[in-house]
This record gives sequence, C-alpha cells and structure tokens, in this order.
Amino acid sequence: MEAMTDLSYDLASLTPHDRYKLLISLVIPRPIALVTTLGPTGVVNAAPFSFFNVFSEDPPLVVLGLQAKPGGGLKDTSAHIRDRGEFVVNLVDEAIGEKMNQCAVDFPPDVSEIDVAKFSTLPSQKIKTPRIAEAPASLECRHFTTLEVSALRRLAIGEVLHVHVRKDLWDPDKMRVDMTQYRPLARLFGNFYAALGEPFVHVRQSYEKWAAEQKK
Repeated sequence: MEAMTDLSYDLASLTPHDRYKLLISLVIPRPIALVTTLGPTGVVNAAPFSFFNVFSEDPPLVVLGLQAKPGGGLKDTSAHIRDRGEFVVNLVDEAIGEKMNQCAVDFPPDVSEIDVAKFSTLPSQKIKTPRIAEAPASLECRHFTTLEVSALRRLAIGEVLHVHVRKDLWDPDKMRVDMTQYRPLARLFGNFYAALGEPFVHVRQSYEKWAAEQKK
C-alpha cells in the first residue's frame, strides 16, 4: 500500500484569508465569548468571539482575539474596551446559541444587539457594564493590557474580577460544574457549531504511579 503523504503549508506563503480558514478549521472546538461592552452613549453592545480562552488563574486572565475594520479602524468592542477599560465575557450554551448568532450581525453603533436578540441584562458587581441574564455564566473583566499584533489584529487581555454562574450548574462545595446541566456551545468553522457531546475521563497519572504500572 502506498504511504499517504501529508499536506503541509508554509503560512508565510498563504494569504491571510487562507491562513484564517486553515487555523479555524483545525483548532476546534473553540469556546464562545459573547462580550458585552458599553458604548459612549450607554448603548450595550454584545458581540461573539471564538478567538477566546482563559489564559491564567493567578492572576485570573482571559484573552480575546479582536479584529479591526478593513480600513484599520477599531470595531465597537475594541473601542469600548479601550475607552471604558472593562467588559463582560458571557459564556454561551445551546439554549442561547441562536440569539448569540444574531449578535454577530454588523449593526451600527447606535443599535444594541441586546435589544435585537431580545436578551435581558443584569447589573455586574464590580464594573458598570451589564451581563446577559440568559448566559449560563458571566465573567466581569477589567482591561489588563492589549497587544497590537498587526494593523488588523489585537489581543485584549482582561482580568476576571467577578464570576456569576447559574445555580443549577455549579456545586459550591466541590467547586465543580455539573456536566449533566451545562451544555456549552462550541464554535467550529464557517457556519458550523457543535454541542459538547458525552464527557469521558482520562486520569492524569503521577510519574511514580506510571512507573509502578510499567513493572506489572
């Protein structure tokens, strides 16, 4: 049988669009941050990002990959984070997936995606930006720093100040999420999303335990 030859790509030789397609197709699934920010007139903006993840626990940091407008100007979320110094990451589950997708429409700054998607808001504890009531969990963030990696891309890092989580999803004694209740939605590529599926376990071993098992 003839050996199968892998495909390989020098990313420097690809267009940014093809790099994007390659990376988002392979690095899956990705969590979705439905980010709320406050505009200069008090309009609540909500925008979904899948270039997102938790970055550290001490200090507690999350990172957002933000894209600029084609001409290089800041999109609403980036401008609001710069000007207000805060934002809320509202996590997305299956129940709010359709509403989250409505927030991806490129509305003008004076239109609130919260109103369009018919979300409700609740006040945050440590910042002025409200959180989305329907979200399974929300992370109140203070702007930590932004890395301007190119004219069109920046990484906004936020320090998580306060976390809200729906009561039925969380065991406060074990400090653990209930996977029978939490149904997070994952971003794939194109118009594709995915449910988490059935969880399973891989136990991480100590070196000593691994070594002992090799002798059996």
